Amino acid sequence: MMVNQQQDGSVLVIALNGRLDSATVTQVDEALTRALDAAPAIVLDLAELGYVNSAGLRVLLKTAKQAKSRQVRLALAAMQPTVQNVFEVSGFSTIFSIYADRGEALAQMR
Repeated sequence: MMVNQQQDGSVLVIALNGRLDSATVTQVDEALTRALDAAPAIVLDLAELGYVNSAGLRVLLKTAKQAKSRQVRLALAAMQPTVQNVFEVSGFSTIFSIYADRGEALAQMR
């Protein structure tokens, strides 16, 4: 799993590349926890995220709850169809603000 961060104005963009599962969830959780302290708005770019399982969903749900309590705006962008299907089947698509691409998410988060 690669976790790349890029500041775009006041929005922190975090791109996840690889698989979000029990083997990588700790790394992603730590990066997201640090990000919540660093920016008022976060976009998770999932264009290169090829797989997510229940462990990955749990860390994203935890991040969403922490973001809400800290008043940090959080959006997901550019999901691959397989990942989007997991979000829809699990009901997570109703929990997150999800955008078709990074540009659309950034426009909404500014």
